[in-house]
Amino acid sequence: MNISLSKTLKQKQGLRLTPSLKKSIDLLQLSRFELIKKIEKEINENPFIEKNEINDNLTNFKKSDFNFDIESKVNLRESLINQLDDFHLNNKDKNIAKLIIGCLDESGELTESIESIEEISNFKYTAKDIGNNLRSIIHKLSPVGVGFRNHKECIKIQIDNKESLSDSQRELIEEVLSNEKLDNLDEIKKLAIEKGYSEQDFISALNEIKSCDLSPGLNFEKTDYIEPDLKVSSLGKDFKINFNKNNFPKISLDYDLIDSVKKELKTKKNDRILQKINDAKWLLTSVKKRNDTVHKVGEYICLKQQAFFNENPLKINSLSNKEIAYEINVHPSTVSRILRHKYIDTPKGVMPLKSLLVSSVSKTRDISATQLMKLIQDIVNSEKKPKSDKKIAIELNKRGFSLARRTISKYRKKNNIPSSRYR
Repeated sequence: MNISLSKTLKQKQGLRLTPSLKKSIDLLQLSRFELIKKIEKEINENPFIEKNEINDNLTNFKKSDFNFDIESKVNLRESLINQLDDFHLNNKDKNIAKLIIGCLDESGELTESIESIEEISNFKYTAKDIGNNLRSIIHKLSPVGVGFRNHKECIKIQIDNKESLSDSQRELIEEVLSNEKLDNLDEIKKLAIEKGYSEQDFISALNEIKSCDLSPGLNFEKTDYIEPDLKVSSLGKDFKINFNKNNFPKISLDYDLIDSVKKELKTKKNDRILQKINDAKWLLTSVKKRNDTVHKVGEYICLKQQAFFNENPLKINSLSNKEIAYEINVHPSTVSRILRHKYIDTPKGVMPLKSLLVSSVSKTRDISATQLMKLIQDIVNSEKKPKSDKKIAIELNKRGFSLARRTISKYRKKNNIPSSRYR
């Protein structure tokens, strides 16, 4: 057998992150104040970046009172855990409550399902125990509304804790919240009037719903370091989304210094100074691109959720990262990074931008988890003979939803509906 050496050329495609691209990606993930902190640091370290003091509003708050190392979610969780002592709980309930609190985000929303929390506990606690703990303990904590899994539940928790409401007002609000035709308030009002409520009763109930805070955790403590990137301004029935320029440093390149330095560099090369100039140019370009992308993402989300911001506080359309990415022509991972730690100031208060995204549980039709749970509840309520999850899936699939049996089982359990064997 002969052994010989030969040269061969082979083409292949690969993707590598350049240092500049990696820095730009990292910049997208920064919260507003983390970005301001980075800009302030670059201004101090890079002489080629100058700050426009005339348009600077950073003096609107005391820097001495600002601590970038503190996050609101930590303070919120500590407060919730401290409140558990007032309930005189046994060790089991206290541990479950702490487990649930650990799964809350900064707005107070429960980001994990009951089943996921059961799995996190290594099945030490059952889904039933966790669900009971959530309703009887977490939903009683302050700020009222924490532990919600969707906006309707957030509203219901706050309504349940309002002592000033009469029983008839609570019943009417419950009927409004449970009605599946959330995009037609006139139809809901008509049904309420048919049941004996007056138009003023309906308006009063709707005002109570609108007054509820959809991000109760953010208002746990009035702080200067949580400031939204975007602000929604109401113009009649239309909305305008603006980037919040308050307290955001306006920076530019010091071209006079750059020109004078470049003359010197012609005779004496200095790579370190050239790198500083390039870093300054990169920062300005990247910050502008980051802010523009945040604005585009926020604009599309608000356009999609216009009914929610307008007259109907219960209507949330399904929306995903992929849909936003397709519409604004960026990669879904870019949208995912943009949504981290970004807030928007809306007519309903300050809330995380990601809280306005609701995934569709069906690939063929837009339907949120809340809407699916309502459909399952309606089928169960109207059944003459208990239907299995498979039969419920078949019934819904005839309407074009294309849902698996395990999906029905998952949301039936979330809705605390027993299986057909126990109904």
